This record gives sequence, structure tokens and C-alpha cells, in this order.
Amino acid sequence: MKLLEKKMVALLGSGKMGSILLDAFLRNYLLLPSQITATVAHADRAEALSKNFGVQASTNNSAAAGGADIVLIGVKPPGVPALLKEISSSLKPGVVVISFAASVTTRAMEEAIGGEVAVIRSMPNTPSLLGAGVTALSPGKFVTPDQLAVASEMFATVGRTVTVDEKHMDAVTGLSASGPAFIYIILESLAEAGVKVGLPRDIATLLAAQTVYGAARMVLETGQHPALLKDAVTTPAGCTIDGILELEEGGLRVTLIKAVMKATQRARELAQD
Repeated sequence: MKLLEKKMVALLGSGKMGSILLDAFLRNYLLLPSQITATVAHADRAEALSKNFGVQASTNNSAAAGGADIVLIGVKPPGVPALLKEISSSLKPGVVVISFAASVTTRAMEEAIGGEVAVIRSMPNTPSLLGAGVTALSPGKFVTPDQLAVASEMFATVGRTVTVDEKHMDAVTGLSASGPAFIYIILESLAEAGVKVGLPRDIATLLAAQTVYGAARMVLETGQHPALLKDAVTTPAGCTIDGILELEEGGLRVTLIKAVMKATQRARELAQD
């Protein structure tokens, strides 16, 4: 937490993910309201943001960025280069610019700003709302280890963080950023199956959700490969192996792999839309 003492942070584009991060920074006492300036597109939204979080909020990106040691970029991917050009002349020396827009490369960010500015590409996901997210970080060529550590500390308030080579960031988008939607479909399907075999819907949904949660914790906390954990549940001639056979015949494994591949492909295209 000492890494962020006396640091001023500008959050440009306080949409859904931006608001999640803002709430986490304040709730975990990583930053004080006086350390944060946020911007949005409309004045009424800025007023509401200031009232809800106690931070300074406006529609002036350049003014917000000019006073910041760390600038977070939360606008949609096609709008990132224009925003960076807008604020480039306002940025002070030593600033760190962190984008959580899909598909926009560190090189594109550096070129839009001009000069040797530290930029970091990040990709959080929506379970960050509950502090159960995961964020991948990829530093640009001018980022120091200390600056990367600051970014990691910030995103650790909403879950786990990993540092990856930038060539993997679109795959991160396809897997962990899009992945919650895939899991919700699986969870919904398990609950529907519970209803089909006679369970009340609320009980079926609870059982399905807790089962998915527990299985994920088993992987994270035991460190065992999912295949080994699956085998531990699958007794010879038992009911689980019959269910697994149905999953394999239905192509669930291949379908999920193809879903991540398709989402990754789309992530590569977003910045060009």
C-alpha cells in the first residue's frame, strides 16, 4: 500500500469496469478520495459519480490527467488512441498510463502519446466486482519494475494478478475476460438439469453455483491439474463416468475450446472497429 501513498490517480472513462475499480480502491483503503479524479462523458454523470464516491469528477480529460501520477484508461477500444492524443501534452514526467481496453497494444498507446512514456496494458474481468477477478498485465518497453509493481498492487484489490507477454493478451481476453459468460451458461445448464430431475429451481441453482465455486477453489488451492481432480470424483462404474460420457459425446470440451478461440479472434479485431 505504501507504493501508492501520495500518488494521484486519474480514471478516464468511469464506466462499468472503471466504477468497479474505483469502488475497490476506496473500499480497500488503497487510495483516499482526495487522491482520485474521474472523468465521464456527461456532466450529470460526473455529478453523480462525485456524490457516490466522494471523488473529484468532471468531463475534462486533460485537466484530470495533468495532475495525475497514474492515469487509468477505461474508454472503449476504438476511442483509446484519440483520448491519449488528447491528453498527451498534459501528462507530467514519470506518469504511468494503464489501459484496460481490449485489443489496444502498448505500442499503439506509446505512439498515440509520443515520447518515452510508461504504458501498461491490462485486462481485468467482471468478477472483480466481488474481489474474485483476475487481471493480466503487460508492460510497455518504458515501464520499470516499480511501476509494474504499482499496477499489480492496484489490480490486486479486485482479485489475482498475472503478468504476461503482450502476445498473449488477446488470448487472455478470450479466456478470462469472456470466460465468465461461458461459465454462467454452464451453471445455468446445470441448474436446468437439476430442475429436470426434480429439484426445486432455487435449490438447483444454489447447488449448481456452489459446485462451480467449489470446483474452482479446488483447482486454485490444491494446485492439482483439473484432470486429476476429475478422476478423484470418477469412481469405477459409478454415475459420474456416465455423465462424463454424455459431455464427451455432446462435444462440450471442443465447444468450449472453440468459444475461447473465437473470442480471442474477436479481441484482435476490436481496436480496428
